Amino acid sequence: MDRTGLPDPVPWCGPAPDPAALLSSWNFHPGLLTALLAALIFGLFRAQGRGVFLMAWGALVIAFVSPLCAMTTALFSARSLHHLLLVSLAAPMLALCLPLRWSRAPVAFFLTAGALVLWHIPAVYSAAWDSAGIYWLLQFALLLPAWAFWSSAFFPADRDAGAVLVNAALTGALAGVMGLIGAVLTFSNRLLYTEHMAAPLAWGIEPLADQQTAGLIMWVPGLLPLALVAAVMFRRAWRVGQAA
Repeated sequence: MDRTGLPDPVPWCGPAPDPAALLSSWNFHPGLLTALLAALIFGLFRAQGRGVFLMAWGALVIAFVSPLCAMTTALFSARSLHHLLLVSLAAPMLALCLPLRWSRAPVAFFLTAGALVLWHIPAVYSAAWDSAGIYWLLQFALLLPAWAFWSSAFFPADRDAGAVLVNAALTGALAGVMGLIGAVLTFSNRLLYTEHMAAPLAWGIEPLADQQTAGLIMWVPGLLPLALVAAVMFRRAWRVGQAA
């Protein structure tokens, strides 16, 4: 029950599962399955690489259909893994096979970074928890700019050293944003997300430890791959500059 005496709202991914219920916590919402099927058909006809597209589509299925979706209700650390799956796996693979051209890298970077920050503001997180509309608005606000960002990073409009250098710097900056969010979560000495006050206990995890684990996920697995990509792009910019 909430403070008004009404039942607590159930998040879009459903109630938090305990370990015994995890494998049965698949999300077969008809609207979601219809959208994913439509995306699959579209991608198979339009994608430049079907194998890469199927990997990206599979990542979305894992994010929203598999028990990972329900786990984001139980553990905040699962929420961080969910974000990484969208930003660092689904989005770059979609960019490789279905690049978005509607935004240049700096704009897409700021939109992606802004969405990541918004997701971690407790009041905004609570709003997404309570409202399916806000939940999906924030999901699209994260996935679409990340898709556009990686599209611009992989296929820049200008291929000179300066453009590659800018894209490398922005990729490094995105890693920095993830690292900063991860540091805040890891070193916070109080629980920031009261929605996860009870469910982690069913998994034998203290809520604050779950939040700190979420920070480590954002910090290490989130930061390091992007930093590596940024280093490769800086090297490419140097080679392009040397060849000019």
